Amino acid sequence: MKLPRPLYSLYESRLASSLKEDTLPHHVGVLVDGNRRWARQFGASTADGHKAGAQKIVEFLRWCADLNIDVVTLYILSTENLKRPQEELTALIEIISGLVTQLQDEALCRIQPVGALDSLPPRLREQVECIAESTANNPGPHLNIAVGYGGRQEIVDAVREVIRDTRDRGDSVEALAETLSVDDISARLYTRGQPDPDLLIRTSGEQRLSGFLMWQSAYSEFYFCEALWPDFRRVDFLRALRNYATRQRRFGN
Repeated sequence: MKLPRPLYSLYESRLASSLKEDTLPHHVGVLVDGNRRWARQFGASTADGHKAGAQKIVEFLRWCADLNIDVVTLYILSTENLKRPQEELTALIEIISGLVTQLQDEALCRIQPVGALDSLPPRLREQVECIAESTANNPGPHLNIAVGYGGRQEIVDAVREVIRDTRDRGDSVEALAETLSVDDISARLYTRGQPDPDLLIRTSGEQRLSGFLMWQSAYSEFYFCEALWPDFRRVDFLRALRNYATRQRRFGN
């Protein structure tokens, strides 16, 4: 049962005021899932679902800015998504391009693309490759926009970079095998230099990570929400943050 709007607003306000700044995550990752199912519910096109999802991203980033969330990573386009039917993929790429332009124009955040950018269509690749520099001085959170992203591919790319660096130093592969460390891999991930995600959220009721931040999420807290991404409300986000605040993070200890 839905609460009347005044009661809903009061509940949301109280929920927000109950959150303490020192219990909020510094880095939140979100698998923005459910756009296509949302569209089917209304007899709309897949493209309409992706458009609604893109606008929810803009709204979500405003929530994060209001709460002073430092880093946000959004899983927008996976390497598997690139195998979708050409008609759907073309529309999706156009919507992502429009989203990036909107975020750039509204100066909501600092944007860094993370993914195998070589796998993207040339126009989108060119657009996202220059976005970090043009948004570097924006206020708001640092946004990792995961496009052409796959967690396994990220680790493979990191290992390849380790091997290339070893070769360029003139060291042997045998020496690398003896000294290779976790830090060597972490320092070459797409998100290098950033804190690992504290909280990962997936919408649409699915309870899996689908390769999202596989390395970085070793000690992340997970929160699965039934709402489809376009229906994800600020109160759903606040509930996720409240749940996170109750967790005791042990980091393996």
